[in-house]
Amino acid sequence: MMKEILDKLIRGARPSDSESLNRRLSAEEQVGRQVGALFGLLTNVWGPERLVVKAGKLDALGLMKSDRVEEQVLALQRLVYEDPTLDVVPQGEELLRAIDQLENEIADLVARRTVEDKIEKKIQARMQERQDEYYREIKQQVLKEDAGPETTSTLQRLERLEALDKISLHRSAAELLRPRSLSEVVGQERAIAALLAKVASPFPQHVIMYGPPGVGKTTVARLVLEKAKQMAHTPFGPDAPFIEVDGTTLRWDPREVTNPLLGSVHDPIYQGARRDLAESGVPEPRTGLVTDAHGGVLFIDEIGEMDPMLQTKLLKVLEDRRVTFESSYYDAHDPNVPKYVKKLFEEGAPADFILIGATTRDPSEINPALRSRCAEVFFEPLTPSDIVLIVEQAAARIGVSLAPGVAEILADYTIEGRKAVGILADAYGLALYQAGEAGEPDRPVTISQEHVYEVIQASRLSPNVVKKASPTAEVGRIFGLGVLGYVGSVLEIEAVAFPAREKGKGVLRINDTAGSMTKDSLFNAAAVVRLVTGEELSNWDVHVNVVGGGRIDGPSAGTAIYLAMISAIQGRPIRQDVAITGEVSIRGAVRAIGGVYEKIYGARQAGMARVVLPEENRKDVPRGVSGIEICFASTIEEAMALVLAE
Repeated sequence: MMKEILDKLIRGARPSDSESLNRRLSAEEQVGRQVGALFGLLTNVWGPERLVVKAGKLDALGLMKSDRVEEQVLALQRLVYEDPTLDVVPQGEELLRAIDQLENEIADLVARRTVEDKIEKKIQARMQERQDEYYREIKQQVLKEDAGPETTSTLQRLERLEALDKISLHRSAAELLRPRSLSEVVGQERAIAALLAKVASPFPQHVIMYGPPGVGKTTVARLVLEKAKQMAHTPFGPDAPFIEVDGTTLRWDPREVTNPLLGSVHDPIYQGARRDLAESGVPEPRTGLVTDAHGGVLFIDEIGEMDPMLQTKLLKVLEDRRVTFESSYYDAHDPNVPKYVKKLFEEGAPADFILIGATTRDPSEINPALRSRCAEVFFEPLTPSDIVLIVEQAAARIGVSLAPGVAEILADYTIEGRKAVGILADAYGLALYQAGEAGEPDRPVTISQEHVYEVIQASRLSPNVVKKASPTAEVGRIFGLGVLGYVGSVLEIEAVAFPAREKGKGVLRINDTAGSMTKDSLFNAAAVVRLVTGEELSNWDVHVNVVGGGRIDGPSAGTAIYLAMISAIQGRPIRQDVAITGEVSIRGAVRAIGGVYEKIYGARQAGMARVVLPEENRKDVPRGVSGIEICFASTIEEAMALVLAE
């Protein structure tokens, strides 16, 4: 039946035996032959069976059987355009246009079929090549497994590595001398209590720790986590990790090829991708330190040095508690994608941790968005007595005796506990060496002052505090206070005054290196001198000097500059065991300043017996400050009474 239909269509309409067939019928016969040829082309492209099946689906089978060439053309349209809704039988000129369009469409179809056949042959050939290559690889692998990967050279290298593993040095001095519990940490009681309150709680907070270097920030963070693990109400488990990284080593890679902090994706085209995944075109996401710290603490030292873009990315992780991965090579429907890769791309990697950052920068220099998400804890500079205690504890841990005055010498040369311990370890090594040279290696070691001074000289160290308090009062000399980082220090300010050569033409000078703020403070102080004493400074040549060329960035030296000028003009001596700070207003008031604790620390370091602060800063003085008298002044007259010698 099928063959009869196709044969009829291919032959086209037969002419009548009548001799009276006119030209119209000849044209109709020609159209019928064209239609039959088109059906023949479709038969070659699809095959007879598929052609009839498509005709049945497209409701064109009845039209194909029709004796009317117009209905046969409609059948062709439904087959070629695959549209069973076509129901308009073309007539006349429309019929010829329809046939032309069908010829073009079928020509394209035949061309595509030819190209597809050619590509199919190439695919078959390529698949055969891959199959042969895979067969050869399997064969080589079997041969390698039978022979083994080892050679004489590889076995020698393995033997050398195993021998190296048996060699180990003693623990480093830093590891041995590091505090093992919070009770052994010196000078940071308030910081430890604040950090415990924020981390060892049912709802731990992210924290940024501020403070000078070498005061124990890293050690305290590690010990606080260990303490939190022992508390039943904290969410940290016994295996909670402490992941430590230096922020100066973390950099943002704009290509996102590598990111040790957050994780990265190794696409199959990049070096470093796993071979099995690269060959199948599967990208591999690799988790970073934030995932390693999941359930514990991620400690970033020098967090202020991190790349700003990386800090922004880290903020996103802190909010979501997950890390997401993206790759243009990832295909969720690829059957070659392992389940863990699919899970990382679709769900991300867990990153629920507590961030503890440490920095020596000022809080104003830290990313405000990062600060807003973190609580802040401030570590205090170590006092000389703290350094002495740290050195004595370290000496006890390594079992060495200290000669009298050794710990105090170290306290003069550093305010960093880590540095003091390092000097002690060097002096211990020097003492051992000298004992061996003297033929007494078994004699108990005692570190002497000579050992310490030799290490200090070899390290080119200088005393930490060079300005010391004195019991002798002096005219025109006073100690102000400044802050550098988290450490306060005393500023030696001196003034001399001479009657001007010509009355009313005196000169007021200050060294240029002191900074513009200091010059403003000098002019304010000059106005106050006239306000308080009635003395015309234009009758005096006054020279004020900040000894050492120290640059003062704020107005807090105003009160000290005023008192040095008054002392020089009136010849009134000033106590040299008193340090003062405060901004002086042009009306004689002593105004509040910043860095109160650091400045008290600096005065105490220099051996001052008294420190004078603005009355407005009374609330800023921490409780329990010992070793120095703290006084307050609200006017320049009150400040003068506290610093002048009796």
